[in-house]
Amino acid sequence: MVAVAFVFASAFTLVCSAPLFAMERVSGANATLDIEPGARSAALGSATMAVDGDYLGLMSNPYQLSGVRYTWASFSHTEYYEDSKYDYASVVTPLSEGQALGISFSRFGADDIPWVKEGEPLPEGSNYKTLSIADWVLGISWGRSLSERLSVGAAFNLLYREMDQTGWGFRGDVGLRYRTIDQLYLAAFLKGWTSSAVTWESGTTEYSSPELYLAASYFLNIPYLYGCLGLYWQGAGLFHAEGRDVELETDEDRGEPIWKDPLDWLSGGRAGVEFLFDFGLSVRFGLSSFSSLSSVTAGAGLVVAKFVKIDYAFESHPELTSVHRVSVSVSPYLFSHNEPDARPHLSPSMAARGPLQENDSDDDAPIEEPGKHENTESAPPQETPAATGENSSATETGESPEETQPVVPSGGTFWEE
Repeated sequence: MVAVAFVFASAFTLVCSAPLFAMERVSGANATLDIEPGARSAALGSATMAVDGDYLGLMSNPYQLSGVRYTWASFSHTEYYEDSKYDYASVVTPLSEGQALGISFSRFGADDIPWVKEGEPLPEGSNYKTLSIADWVLGISWGRSLSERLSVGAAFNLLYREMDQTGWGFRGDVGLRYRTIDQLYLAAFLKGWTSSAVTWESGTTEYSSPELYLAASYFLNIPYLYGCLGLYWQGAGLFHAEGRDVELETDEDRGEPIWKDPLDWLSGGRAGVEFLFDFGLSVRFGLSSFSSLSSVTAGAGLVVAKFVKIDYAFESHPELTSVHRVSVSVSPYLFSHNEPDARPHLSPSMAARGPLQENDSDDDAPIEEPGKHENTESAPPQETPAATGENSSATETGESPEETQPVVPSGGTFWEE
C-alpha cells in the first residue's frame, strides 16, 4: 500500500514537473519545508539529516523511520519575531520489522497583521482591519531497512499558501543512511528530486532545482559518565550556491558550491554534540553555521516516563532575536504496554546497535554459582572421557559428558568456596 502511494505520488510529480522549462527558476521555493520543527535537532545546530530518533524532522530525514519500533505522536511549538508562529505535529507507526510510515502536518504564519487598503487614510487607535498569512504543509514519509547497515527513505510534501494570493507547492525527497564501522553513520539526502515547485493564483509558477546533502553521526560509549556521546554533522548543498550565509546589510546570499570553493562549502555546514545519560537526560550544543559563532544553539531533553519525552532548544541569531523551541513526544503503545527493554532516550539506531551494552552487561550477565569454576589461571586443563578413552561414572549413571564437563571461561577470576 505504501509503495503504491509513493508510485502514485512520483507519477504525479513527474507529470507536474514536465513543463519545468516554462517555469521561473528561483532560490528557496517552498522554503517553509526547510524550517526546523524539532527541538532536539534545533539544539544540535539543525543538523537534522544526521539526527536519528527526532520524528519532528521527517521532512529532511525519512530514513530514520527504518528504526521505529513503537508508535509515537510528536508536537512542537515555536514563536519567532513579529508574533510569527510555527506549529508542527507528526505521527509515526511501524508497518513491519524495519519499516515504518510517518505523517506530518504543520502551519507557519502570523495573525492579526494590520492591513490598510492603498489610498485609504490610516485609522485611529486599533480600529483597523487585520489579515493572516500562513503556509500549511501535509507530508507523508516512509523508511525501510534494506540490511543491517543500509536504510532508505522517501518523503512527499504538499504545501498550501494563504497570503495576499493563494498558492500550491510540492516537493519530493529521497535519502539513505549507511553504517560503516562501529557507530559511524553516513547519510545522503536528495532534496527536491522532483524539483521544489509552487504555483500562484496569479498564474506565476516557480521552482528550485534538486539539492544533495551529506551528513554523518558517530556515537561513543562512555561508561565512566554513565552515558553515550553523540556527534552530528551536516554539510551544505553540493550542487549549487544557496542562501546559507545571508548578508543582511546588502541583501545578498553568499555561498559557493564545493567545486568552486571547498572551504566556503565547509563553512556552510552545521554540527552538534549531545550526551545521553542512562537515566534519560540529554544535554546538547551546536552551531547552525560554521561561518558565525553567533549561531550557537543549546538545549536539553528529558524522558519523563518511557512513553513521554520533552525537548527544549535555544537558538541564537547574529542579527535577529533568539528563538526558544519546545517539543513533546508521546507513545500510546508504551503507555498501555509494559516494555522493560524500551529505551526512548536512545535513537532507534543506537538502541538497535546497543551503544550502552557495555554498561548493561554487568546487570544482564548470569550469576555464577559458587564452586562451579576454579581460577583459570592456575587450574590445569581438564581431560574429557572422549580424550582418555575411558568411561566416566557420569556415563554409567546415564548423564552426558557435556553435563559434567567444566566450562572453561575465556578469562577473568572465579572463586570457589
